[in-house]
Amino acid sequence: MKRRAGLDFSGRQAGELGSSVPLWAGRRGLVLGLICVGVVLNYADRQIIAVLKPMLQDDLGWSDLDYGQLTSAFQFASAFAFLGTGWLVDRIGWRRANPLAVGLWSLAAASHAVARTVGQFTLARAALGATEAMASPTAVKTVAALFPNAVRAMAYGVINASSNVGAIITPLVIPLIALEIGWAKAFLLTGGLGFVWVIAWFALRADVAETAQPAETAQPAARPRLKEVLADRGTWAVAGARVLSDNVWWLLLYWTPDLFHRVFHLPMRAYGPPLALIYAASGIGAVLAGLASNRLLAAGVSLNVTRKSLLLAGAVLVTPVWFAPWASGYWVAAAILGLTLVGHQFFSVNVFALASDVTAPSRVATVVAIAAFSGNIAGMVMMQIAGWAFDHGYGYAPLLGWASVSYLLGVGWVQLLLPGVRAAAAETGAMPATAKRSPDSM
Repeated sequence: MKRRAGLDFSGRQAGELGSSVPLWAGRRGLVLGLICVGVVLNYADRQIIAVLKPMLQDDLGWSDLDYGQLTSAFQFASAFAFLGTGWLVDRIGWRRANPLAVGLWSLAAASHAVARTVGQFTLARAALGATEAMASPTAVKTVAALFPNAVRAMAYGVINASSNVGAIITPLVIPLIALEIGWAKAFLLTGGLGFVWVIAWFALRADVAETAQPAETAQPAARPRLKEVLADRGTWAVAGARVLSDNVWWLLLYWTPDLFHRVFHLPMRAYGPPLALIYAASGIGAVLAGLASNRLLAAGVSLNVTRKSLLLAGAVLVTPVWFAPWASGYWVAAAILGLTLVGHQFFSVNVFALASDVTAPSRVATVVAIAAFSGNIAGMVMMQIAGWAFDHGYGYAPLLGWASVSYLLGVGWVQLLLPGVRAAAAETGAMPATAKRSPDSM
């Protein structure tokens, strides 16, 4: 097979790479790096509305309930888009899905600049949510194609850490930009960066040999059948775990800036540093989660015990979150919330890894999309509850009380549906991960 000029992985076949593929080797590492940059932009586009909430509320007269509905629109559109994006990504492949996803959500992000009413912002948020729905299945599909099981959790950890880079940069930089040039131009700036990314992707021309199945020798994978995907307990284990963790992630993403503004009375210009600390801790947690998984597997610990123990560790780290609003100062609150997001990353990284562990590569994006749909529906409900709770004076207590136990429930859910985790074979015809109980079931 003749290779295109551009990306050449020294002619090695996937079978020769096996588990020895280094995470950042050659052009494969550049593809992973581009995905990480895309995730940074994704989270900047997503979080900017939370960072600019005080300015937008002052300029446009939003209530907390209006804000809750705006953020719910993102979740609603994203959730239902996930019903199709997983299938789309599985069908067109990761090479085409990556630039398509970034280009579409960047256009949607820039459209916020012309919105002036709650209705217009709702449409812009819905468009952003629908287009960003391609991000998770595309990233998981790409990692599953390029990296073996032994390093996938680390790759997911790096990608999750990248989301936190976006969440760190956004509150530090965007308020200063918005105060200088206005919020509309700030939306244009963040959206425009995505088009630069698309140009970089096509300049790279990602013609990369896939680790699991080289194009030169493999038979075409069967298209995923929804009935088979829905019949697999692994799908529901991952989806339920996402429900019980994502609702908390979305709550903290959209309402943590408000917590510092509402409870600790920080102005928009000043809450960047504590938010940066929180998301820096989250990024470190994502990397540590991947490293911990790699070390345990390399030491001979079973896949089942590795995944379950790290999920439990993450759930335990989240439990102190309820105390954040009553902290003695905003830096203490930031430390509590940072620890919470470390726990979230331990949980999230291993849920992503679990999805690719128990699912054949040809349908992994479909499973991830179903799980992301479920998580976004949970986030949508949480956004509505949060807006209602603040409008009715209940504050953060009931919301963070739920958050403190939600991940523990997620661990129980995974254990209930997957008492033994076994890696799926490469093809869709493989036995589902739950077909047999692993001898080291927890």
